[in-house]
Amino acid sequence: MSVSSCHPAEEPEWGGKEEKPRVALLGPGDRPNILATANRLRPHIEEHVEIVFEDFEYEKDFGDVEIDFVIVLGGDGAILRAAHLMGVKQVPVLGVNLGKLGFLSDLKTEEFLKVLPGVCRGECKVIHHLMFDCSVYHGRELVKRQMGLNEVAILNGPPYSILNVELYVDTSLATIYSCDGLIISTPVGSTAHSLSAGGPILRKNLSAFVISPISPHTLTVRPVIDTADRTYEVIVREPKEHTSVVVDGQVFSRLDAEYRVTITRSENQFQLIEVVGHNFYRTLRDKLGWGGQLQFHSRH
Repeated sequence: MSVSSCHPAEEPEWGGKEEKPRVALLGPGDRPNILATANRLRPHIEEHVEIVFEDFEYEKDFGDVEIDFVIVLGGDGAILRAAHLMGVKQVPVLGVNLGKLGFLSDLKTEEFLKVLPGVCRGECKVIHHLMFDCSVYHGRELVKRQMGLNEVAILNGPPYSILNVELYVDTSLATIYSCDGLIISTPVGSTAHSLSAGGPILRKNLSAFVISPISPHTLTVRPVIDTADRTYEVIVREPKEHTSVVVDGQVFSRLDAEYRVTITRSENQFQLIEVVGHNFYRTLRDKLGWGGQLQFHSRH
């Protein structure tokens, strides 16, 4: 197992400036309460920042605007959509959790309002996280490419039966999985689909991928962690009719027997704002219920 070092934390570029930070306000407007919450919070937000634009349809082109950071209302899915929307122009993200668990957007509304003035003064860190490029090839021809943040999954479909999935690392055959599917996940994605499949939890800013088979036929097959500096290639010689490549929860491509899928480190990095008092293990304690206390009861 080889794991690269963590991406460093940086001081925010807007810290120490006299003018208000320039921000964008994003969220899934089709979800209940998002627009109502945005309307309620807007006056408080505008006390500390200049809202350059709002986008509750995820349609804005980030290429023609200059902003310091993005405030995303919603859950982790909303942040995933924001990362995809920003594309090659990734800017720091501050997430406000209006969803359920919220590993990325872990600030509740009341806490967000409390820490926002400090964030605007630069009292925070910007943590850089691994992103990947998923490419589908037919022979040497590139069919399509997608940048992602969480994971690439090879998923089966009806008729449901075991897939034989070949994994190559830097062109060398690593193994052939007999399984229901395969997940190659970033550390950010390690608490998503990969965790549900029995994968380990990685610190989010590690430079590594987690390879997790789904329901492997051989019980000795276990998830593997390796450096993000390698090229991972997946081939399914006998795909089923609905076998697909799924990127960050969205079907990216159906798999043909002649296709090969490669996953490599992206040149772009997702940037997450970490506020004072929040850290990796606090998030795990809060979100996964790691209370750390055993309750003992006396017998009578």
